[in-house]
Amino acid sequence: MTGRHDPELVGAPGARRPRGVVRIILAIAGLVLIVLFTGLGTWQVQRLQWKLDLIERVDTRVHATPVAPPDAAHWAQVAKDSHEYRHVRLGGRFLFDYSTPVQAVSELGAGYWLVTPLCTADGAIVLVNRGFIPAADARERYPARRAAGDPCADAAGSPHSLTGLLRMAEPGGGFLRENDPAKNRWFSRDVAGIAAARGLPKVAPYFVDAASGQDPAGAPEHPVGGLTVISFQNNHLVYAITWYALALMVAGAFWFVARSNNKENRKAKDDGSKA
Repeated sequence: MTGRHDPELVGAPGARRPRGVVRIILAIAGLVLIVLFTGLGTWQVQRLQWKLDLIERVDTRVHATPVAPPDAAHWAQVAKDSHEYRHVRLGGRFLFDYSTPVQAVSELGAGYWLVTPLCTADGAIVLVNRGFIPAADARERYPARRAAGDPCADAAGSPHSLTGLLRMAEPGGGFLRENDPAKNRWFSRDVAGIAAARGLPKVAPYFVDAASGQDPAGAPEHPVGGLTVISFQNNHLVYAITWYALALMVAGAFWFVARSNNKENRKAKDDGSKA
């Protein structure tokens, strides 16, 4: 009896092999997780720096001296990173009859943005978000009119100058809601869609959020302008700390398991030498 060995006993050769394989697999998995979490944390640090640069760049644009918006010769170069939120000044004649109400929720509550075409001196059209109106009957007050020819040729009123922020088009619609031009239902300021629905030629690929009080005196109504929300979520530091913390937790668990295994191995050797 004393010369026989039970393979199920801890420390027996038949039991050590599977435990050793499991430990190797766990060690590899732990190292992979440490590298993965550390990499994700570093990526979030890089994203944090990018976001801070973006916020600073936008803040500089918003408070800069107004400049002319890109003309037709430069429309192809207009891009979100290089142009959005530029402080611009433009002039022309409004086409009030072709205004488009776009559903909105602002600091003043639910209502509509009133987007009106502006014929510029060079014959182009820029859509101007003149501001917010709370009217529940905005779609009835501003029906879906379509131009038969060049509406700028018959634009009435005196030329008007205004300032605002250049914004990129919002194609498609809102969250889970698609624009429906046929029913005059608009959930986003879709420049191309509005231009096509109104039959407007030569329309800039961007729109302008007008600053407060930019409507001409003879406008049929005066929406509340200057409500552009400029905010960027910046949770990258929290994400980075979270990923680094996970990496440290895995590293701590890895060290604890390795330390426990070393103790077990030393104890097994001491027991073996005493036997």
